[in-house]
Order: sequence, then C-alpha cells, then structure tokens
Amino acid sequence: MSDGSATGFLADFSDPNVVTVGVGEVAVAQHPKYLMTPALGSCVGLALYDPALKQGALAHIMLPTPLDSGVVGQELRFASTAAPALVALLLERGSPRRRLEAKIAGGAAMFKTENGAPHVGARNVEEVKRQLALLKVPIVAEDTGEHHARTVELRLDTGVLVVRSYLYGVKRL
Repeated sequence: MSDGSATGFLADFSDPNVVTVGVGEVAVAQHPKYLMTPALGSCVGLALYDPALKQGALAHIMLPTPLDSGVVGQELRFASTAAPALVALLLERGSPRRRLEAKIAGGAAMFKTENGAPHVGARNVEEVKRQLALLKVPIVAEDTGEHHARTVELRLDTGVLVVRSYLYGVKRL
C-alpha cells in the first residue's frame, strides 16, 4: 500500500483498498478504502471529505460544462454536474454539508492556446471553484495550474490528498 511518503512515488493499483476513479467518473468510499485517480493533466481531481465519518468522494473532471463538449451523455465528466453529484452522494451517506471540505488538484496548461485564451485546465479549475461556492463547500487546499500531470489519492483515514507528479515528487495537501 502506498503511504503517501516521498519515498513511495507510485500509487499501488493492486491494493484491494484502492478505489480507482477513471476519467469522467466519480466514486465515494469510507476508510479503510481510499480513492485514487491517475493522470490529471488539464483535468481536475475534486476530492470531498467528511472527517467525522472518514468518508469521501472523488471526481475526475474533464471539462467545465456540457457546453464545452459536443458529446451527449456522461454528465459526470463536467465540473458543473460532477461537483453537485459528489455532494449529493455524501449527503445520502450521512455527511452533513457543514462538515464537507474540498481539495482540488490538476487543471494544468498541457497545451498552448491561441490568442491568450484561457486553457481548458484553467477553465476547469474556475468552474470547480464556482460550483463549490454555490454548494457552500470550502476549498481547504489545492495544487492546480502549471504544466505537469498529477495523480491523486484521497486518504480517508486522515483526509490528506496525496498529489504525485514526475516533475515535483509528492505533496500532501
């Protein structure tokens, strides 16, 4: 099992307690499980945590809103729908909104944009923050922007969001 230390760089995909969240997916779990999503480039990992119940939810968000995509369906890939869905999942499992806290990672500028337009990563981060403000869930930590991919793990025993990148190693939020 990966312990989030600087010596354990790679996430352990074989760990039976890991719940892997794929691109455009969401998941909810309770300790001793933990949530992990790999390869956040311009995508954003949105983690919500309830410290009293030691449970949380994680989304791998691809785009800000359905208007940013020509594809119909798969609503959970969008910040505008995934953030409210995560809150609803935790409320259904007994977490009061007042105890929820958010941590976000990703939203990198993986490609150059033309005419100085905001890149999709920045727009993803902006929409996640807008949704969390509307939902009245505070962001307590973030590791966003820059130009590198990240893998994140939400440790449900502590609420620590472990952020791993090849360029910058391991951060604990």
